[in-house]
Amino acid sequence: MRALFLAVDGGNSKTDVILGTTEGEVLGFVRGPTSSPHNIGLPGTISVLHTLITAVRADAGLPASTGIDVVAAYLAGADLPVEVQRLHQAIDGQSWAARTIVDNDCFALLRAGTSLPDAVAVVCGAGNNCAGRTADGRTARFVALGPISGDWGGGHDLAEHTLRLAARGEDGRGDPTALSAAVAGHFGCPTVEDVSIALHLGDLDLVRVRELTPLLFEVAATGDPVASGLISRQVDEILGQHRVAATRLDLLDSRHALVLGGGVLRARHPQLHDQIVAGARAQAPLVEISVLDTPPAVGAALLALDALGLTEGAERHLRAALAAAEPAPAIPLTVTTAA
Repeated sequence: MRALFLAVDGGNSKTDVILGTTEGEVLGFVRGPTSSPHNIGLPGTISVLHTLITAVRADAGLPASTGIDVVAAYLAGADLPVEVQRLHQAIDGQSWAARTIVDNDCFALLRAGTSLPDAVAVVCGAGNNCAGRTADGRTARFVALGPISGDWGGGHDLAEHTLRLAARGEDGRGDPTALSAAVAGHFGCPTVEDVSIALHLGDLDLVRVRELTPLLFEVAATGDPVASGLISRQVDEILGQHRVAATRLDLLDSRHALVLGGGVLRARHPQLHDQIVAGARAQAPLVEISVLDTPPAVGAALLALDALGLTEGAERHLRAALAAAEPAPAIPLTVTTAA
């Protein structure tokens, strides 16, 4: 009898759940909102996963009596060992499968991006994170709790600093920069000061500050030194994460993969991407660099297959099946914050 798996990739904006077989066949694929306990609390995580797992079983036409062999859940917010443990206990307690695996979503992205056993992934999306693994099972990760654990970078930080630099460039506290006119123009205001006041008074939604990340790269491409300096700071952060993770795993002087993921890195902005590639090769000459072009959910599914014993051809079949698949929207992609 074929073994069945549930694979979960739960990020800060969406959650994908896949139901498949050890042959790499995809029976069901659904999508819903964030399942990160940092955003919706642990009970919220279980509620979202319950709805999605019910939906994916229905999508697959799987009878309620059919057991699942393993559920592999890779979630944003599973940063500390105690958080992984709590999530594991909560998910295992639902009896969704005979075996439960839980870890951080960076590991799903890492597996999606490479089959090499020695690898490091750096994610730069809304935020920044990094994880690594070796063939002998060792892992490297960061606490990743935001500013309180020294973290910096990602689209949200870049956008906020773009606004800050634009304001300071306009009023003279900082260096003059084309960001000032660009930011004011983006929001249809005469000055950045007007933008700041509108944000303060609520005439502009603070969430709209996040729109400034693409503008940063547009201005940097014109040669603006202030915008370029901010991008260089992001480069340094990404290279630092790779260097530290690879050093902890004794990979810096060995062949290993560096997988770049997250929306900021997937965009391949030349000024960011080229500096990262050159810097990574300078600090790790044998590194093999790739930008993730498949959904991290593929990695969650492959990790489930790895746990079940990957059969010949299963990885190829799974990747091909998911490349052609569109997830069914099981729950609207709205975010509910934790109480």
